Amino acid sequence: MRFSEIDIFGVFVSPVAVMLPAAWIIMVLIRRLLDAMGLWRHLWHPALAGLAVYVLVLSAIVIGAAAWGGRPT
Repeated sequence: MRFSEIDIFGVFVSPVAVMLPAAWIIMVLIRRLLDAMGLWRHLWHPALAGLAVYVLVLSAIVIGAAAWGGRPT
């Protein structure tokens, strides 16, 4: 799979640079949902769990982008 650069206001950036903040926003929403449900306080190490959730979300976004739009040009 090959990703091409994304043009943002005339500046070409790597697709991962767009996926990182998207994954962070989704991770924050998941963390707030788990906190509202009271599940976040049952974790042994919340910061480590937050990192794990972030990596899982970012991986899902990258795999989804590769399967959907990462066709070679």
